[in-house]
Amino acid sequence: MPERRVLLQVRDLKTYFPITRGLLLRRAVGQVRAVDGVSFDLYRGETLGLVGESGSGKTTVGRSLIRLQEPTSGAILLDGEDDLTQLSGQALKQARQRLQMVFQDPYAALNPRMAVGAIVAEPLEVLGQLGRAERRQRVAELLDLVGLDPAFASRYPHEFSGGQRQRVGIARALAPEPDLIVCDEAIASLDVSIQAQVVNLLEGLQKRLGIAYLFIAHDLSMVRHISNRVAVMYLGHIMELADKAALHDDPQHPYTQALISAVPIPDPKVEKERRRIVLSGDIPSPANPPSGCVFHTRCARRSALCQAQVPELRALASGHYVACHHPGPPTSAG
Repeated sequence: MPERRVLLQVRDLKTYFPITRGLLLRRAVGQVRAVDGVSFDLYRGETLGLVGESGSGKTTVGRSLIRLQEPTSGAILLDGEDDLTQLSGQALKQARQRLQMVFQDPYAALNPRMAVGAIVAEPLEVLGQLGRAERRQRVAELLDLVGLDPAFASRYPHEFSGGQRQRVGIARALAPEPDLIVCDEAIASLDVSIQAQVVNLLEGLQKRLGIAYLFIAHDLSMVRHISNRVAVMYLGHIMELADKAALHDDPQHPYTQALISAVPIPDPKVEKERRRIVLSGDIPSPANPPSGCVFHTRCARRSALCQAQVPELRALASGHYVACHHPGPPTSAG
């Protein structure tokens, strides 16, 4: 990273969803702890990968950062000053201009009744930026920037392929010139060859415009390719956070080790000889998470301490953080 200026500071972020009962007088009987005390920094111009099983809270983190989902508590500091959780009205609108999102499903994320040009121009119209002629010119520039013919501005989403629709979504996110784009499984629904094209596009835009990404995905190999650092989530908590090379070459958390062991290696001999770490049981419900370390019910290293005390996300080395009472390389019993 040429510079390490912090863009976003997330501190003890919690996002809970109420569990209600009753038809008319609905009352809260519990809560789903989708995100339960997440903290990290995101630097300008970097890509931070966010990985984990389905239900680990990755998407909720992304939606909470840009206030599409209201956080329950915590702080989200933009440039160390504005706490996004406390903003409202015009102040929130201005802050959102700097934080945009590309959604997972390019078919559902675009209004089928709007032409592509109107879709890309909508953020500019909402923010009251530029006149009509200037907006048309800006739309043409954005479509060209993401590899689409500006003449396509008059077409409708159903006339495009999935990859082209995702490019439209990226152009829309770029319209207000954001500092950060949250990519929520942005390539998951695309064909493999198209995934590579979209990832290359994102990397090219980052080099050209200096945008930061929060790249949420299941595919660890793709996350390793595009990210500078990677955070591993499990049941609403960050288990490990490190530079991508350190995380893949020297994972310290048993959950991270299990995830990496499941990634296929394109060498039949290496793939045949390496040992996979198979976790027992299923991921617990976020409505009733385990006490202590939330991973202890599936961990081969668990101890009485793990069941009683929540581990803090602490630094093991420069830039390498792990939330584990017994970090270390994989054990033979894993």
